[in-house]
Parts: sequence; structure tokens; C-alpha cells
Amino acid sequence: MRDVEALIVGGGQAGLSAAYFLARRGFVPHEEFVLLDANDAAGGAWRHRWRSLTMDAVHGVHALPGMELEPAAGDAPAREVVAGYFDRYERHFELPIERPVQVHRVENERGHERLLVHTDAGSWRTRVLLNATGTWTRPFLPVYPGLAEFRGRQLHTVDYRSADELAGQRVVVVGGGHSAVQLLAEIAEVATTTWVTRRPPRWREGPFDADAGRDAVAMVERAVAAGRRPDSVVSVTGLALTPPVQAARERGVLHRLPMFDRLTADGVAWDDLDGTPGSVAADVILWATGFRHALDHLAPLGLRDASGGIRMDGTRVSADPRIHLLGYGPSASTIGANRAARRAVRELRHTLQRA
Repeated sequence: MRDVEALIVGGGQAGLSAAYFLARRGFVPHEEFVLLDANDAAGGAWRHRWRSLTMDAVHGVHALPGMELEPAAGDAPAREVVAGYFDRYERHFELPIERPVQVHRVENERGHERLLVHTDAGSWRTRVLLNATGTWTRPFLPVYPGLAEFRGRQLHTVDYRSADELAGQRVVVVGGGHSAVQLLAEIAEVATTTWVTRRPPRWREGPFDADAGRDAVAMVERAVAAGRRPDSVVSVTGLALTPPVQAARERGVLHRLPMFDRLTADGVAWDDLDGTPGSVAADVILWATGFRHALDHLAPLGLRDASGGIRMDGTRVSADPRIHLLGYGPSASTIGANRAARRAVRELRHTLQRA
């Protein structure tokens, strides 16, 4: 059992930002704080993105505090650019990172004085936990009738590698988010596609300026303060018409169908599609249906209220101020993660009565 003042879980944008601010505020690396990362190398979720996601297709990557992100070619794979940047950042600031370490559960020490963090590499005792585990390890797959009957291939966004793997096939893309639209646009270049969403897509015309960004953050912040599950980014901001997406729209690729009622052995079917039953044959169903926050390891603490949500006060969990959720709700963006980490470190200094 090793003791620290603060422990960070997760080595993505939020976790690295938190480690930076802790060091800047006088916490001694390795002795007073440490960061545990489940990956075997730097990069967080970025290192797992599909190769065709290029820098000109991502919706902005904000630099980590203290080190600028060097410009990269627009066609450079985002996973390589960002993972390389994270690696340089960790080494430059000599951040106290241990990996690969998988956190299994967090529970209260007897008397609730400290938190016990149990991992596959031993256990830790900490006064404050900064949880920055993100969502990539919790893909969400909805349940529909006939799910087990479909004889084709089913993928989630986390399983996608490239459109080449789907060339010449009939692909149903399910989901109304940014990833769904990006993947649909590139898959349609080599395959026959059908796009299905629960709600009609809402397109954002024009730039997403600072005022729009603040409004979006405020809406999500109100949701988590009330204990509701954070809304998706798209539900707040709308879908961006990037050049590849605009080109796909002009080709008629972005014709959307409502959500099907069931899967069949060879595709999907509707009980009522434009007034009559309908079906679409498919070889592959790509579930671009989003993610949930990876918080299962916190379940022993009983942080959720009767409605199943986690009520928040800024970055702190209202039910237990020793725990901060970073990259959660309004901070689920690269710039939001930086701000949340700074705020969390400022608040935990008061919790720990540090000058």
C-alpha cells in the first residue's frame, strides 16, 4: 500500500493537465502525487483512433498547458500527431506516470479518512482522487430486437480501422454524431451506405465561435450540476459541415433514415417506413452510437443519486468532494479538460489545506 496526497487516473488531456498543475503548485512528483494510466504508451484515447482520422478532420486539439502543439500537415494521422505530442509533454515535464496500470476499484478506507485505489499493480492510499478516465473504453451499444440474428459483421466506432476493410459491402451506419458523419462520408467512397439516426440531424451553419462555445458548456454544466447524464456535444453544438462532410452531402450520401425497429438475418427492418414496412440489406452494421463515461471503478463509493446520475459541483462530486471528475460533462473537450484540471487542483489545495 503506497500513500500519496493526490492520485490521477487516466493519461489523456485531462490527466496530463492535472499532473502539470499539481507539479506547478508544489506537489512533489512520485512522493505526493502520481498518475496511473492503463495504456502501455502515451496518447490516451488518441492512440486508438482510426488511421484515416486526419488533423484537418478533427474539431480542434487545444494545446496542453505549458507546451504548444506544433503545427502538423492536415493529412497527418491525428493519432500519431497527438500521441507523439503527449509523449514529448510527459518527458519534458518529467510527469510521474506509471503504466500500464489498470484501476479495478476505489473504495473508502475504514473511517473514510482516505480512498483506497486497487489496481493490477498493487494498491494506493490517497486523500484526493482526480479521475480522468474518459469514455473510449466504454462504447455504448443499444439493444434492438434481432441483434443476435444478424449474420453480418457488427462494429462499433472503437473497432473501426479503415474504409478499405468495408470496400464493396453494404454498410448501415447508425448514429448522429460527428464520428458517424465522418465515417459515413469516407465509407461511402468505397461501399454502399445507409445512414440511420434516432433524431433528424441538426447542421451547424457558419463558425463555432467563442460565444457559442460558452453557451454549449453552460448547457452541459447545468445538466451535470443537476445530476443528469451529460448531453452529447452534437445535441448542443450541431453537426459541423467540414469539407469532406459537405462533399458527401452534395453527393447525396447524407440522406438519413429513421431508426429501424429490428435487425434481421440479412439487414435491418422498419415496421413503418414512409407509410409501409421497409428493409435494407446489410453486410455490416457500424454502431457509431457514442460512449459512456468509464466510471465503473468508482461504483463501490456509491456516488450516484437515486436517479442514477452523479451530481457535480464544478469538478467535484457533490456526494464526496475528495473526488474530482475531469473530462466529464462540460470539460469533455481538449480546452475544457485543461480548464477543469486547473480548477480541480486549485480546489484540492484547499481540501488538503495546502498554501
